[in-house]
Amino acid sequence: MKILKLELKNWQKGYAILELLFYMSFFLVISIVVIDSMIIMTKTFKETSIQRDLTQGGVIMERISREMRQAYDISAISASDLTLNTTDIFSGADETVQFLLSGSDIQLLENAALTGNLNLPNVAVAGLSFTQITTVSGKAIKILLTVRSTNDALNRTADFYDTVVLRGSYN
Repeated sequence: MKILKLELKNWQKGYAILELLFYMSFFLVISIVVIDSMIIMTKTFKETSIQRDLTQGGVIMERISREMRQAYDISAISASDLTLNTTDIFSGADETVQFLLSGSDIQLLENAALTGNLNLPNVAVAGLSFTQITTVSGKAIKILLTVRSTNDALNRTADFYDTVVLRGSYN
């Protein structure tokens, strides 16, 4: 009887070690799954942030296009600088609106006073081009805008194009 109890006790010790190994391996598998999920979520968040930065170019393009549509004439135009003659919508007074590429920022100036940058700090403007189109019935401006995210290690860019007719220039 004593031998049977001793064998049973040794078998229970072996069973406790096997149970411990099982729980440790189960915890290890669960930990790997959780850590991998966190890594994937972090990468996805970073990629979403970069894509958001790149689509910011569309917001910049819309702002420039809106100001151009309201203008009645072009005061000055160069490859990366555009000055428009327009009318203030509230007071009706004449004013100038200027878009200027300064480094990697597009600056907006109203009546030669800096209003601010059109792009966010994490969005760099890689290229900006204005081209004047003049016809017998009016004026238009072709815009080419290239932006990149400063958070992107791959330096991907997004291009935006638009051609806007100045409403005030119709004959």
